[in-house]
Amino acid sequence: MELTREHFRAIIFHNFRRGLTRQQCTDELNSLYGNEAPSYSTIKNWYNEFNRGRRSLQDESREGRPTTVVVPENVDAVHELIKHDRHVTYREIEASLGISMTSINKILHEHLHVKKVCSRWIPHNLTNAQKDARVDWCKKMLKKFAQGASKAVYNICTGDESWIYSYDPETKQQSTVWVFQDEPNPTKVVRGRSTSKQMVACFFGITGHVATVPLEERKMVNSEWYTTICLPEVFEKLREKSKKRRIILHHDNASCHRSAETMEFLTGQNIELMGHPPYSPDLAPNDFFLFPNIKKKLRGQRFPTPEEAVAAFKTHVLEVPKSEWKKCFENWFQRMQKCIHLHGEYFEKQ
Repeated sequence: MELTREHFRAIIFHNFRRGLTRQQCTDELNSLYGNEAPSYSTIKNWYNEFNRGRRSLQDESREGRPTTVVVPENVDAVHELIKHDRHVTYREIEASLGISMTSINKILHEHLHVKKVCSRWIPHNLTNAQKDARVDWCKKMLKKFAQGASKAVYNICTGDESWIYSYDPETKQQSTVWVFQDEPNPTKVVRGRSTSKQMVACFFGITGHVATVPLEERKMVNSEWYTTICLPEVFEKLREKSKKRRIILHHDNASCHRSAETMEFLTGQNIELMGHPPYSPDLAPNDFFLFPNIKKKLRGQRFPTPEEAVAAFKTHVLEVPKSEWKKCFENWFQRMQKCIHLHGEYFEKQ
């Protein structure tokens, strides 16, 4: 229900009767109604009226006063204010045009049909060429793997690297708890993410986890580690039963993934590459499925060492049901379809 001026005046009168000061009344309304709350000067004026004995909450009739302020001139004026500043508030409009909150609300929602929304975060401002590259890659993969129905999908192994922290605080949503009416709202001290961390590389396929390789005593991934430690462990796992097994590797465009040293090693191992479009975490299974889901389970837990955090990460990865890995791959090919449909634009939360 939208609150009218009379509703707010009733609340102000109630706070007046409760003995709240003008400032306390202002703070309380701000906390409850944000930008829609009346200004301090409005509250001050009504407190003065109530102190003089006024009890009517209706506007006093004024000779010559127009019957409404929702006229084309004010609608156009509000439109221009919004065009000039997309962050403009109810109070700023009220101060600029001298019209009530109720009238502003009516102009915004019934005449201009606007709504206030948060900006959607995206990984990168894609150029037209990058959008085209995303679409081309998706079309190529959908054709090559028959929309995800080809048996060759079982040869795909996808992998990526990420930091695992000894402590990563819970998100605000994870911190929500139920409270009863007579209980105070809980508080929580803000904690930052720890600086103690370890890099891991994680690889999986449609049937499940293949390998998680921690980066021992190194700060960043490089081609030497990737080709002499990481990938050999992954390929050994994949070819345990058949030394000539076909492997189609998917990884992103990190420098260690596309260096001459890495490409030479992959050629020698007879590895096929899927490729990956630039700036496309929404098309990388580790980025849209594995890392966010597993890290969410680790949030709020404090580990003595980064190695113990990595061990917990591995445990959670191994607990992922087989059906979830299959759903991830199905989702991957659906995402490719969606990327094409949106002409290469990012599609998360659309």
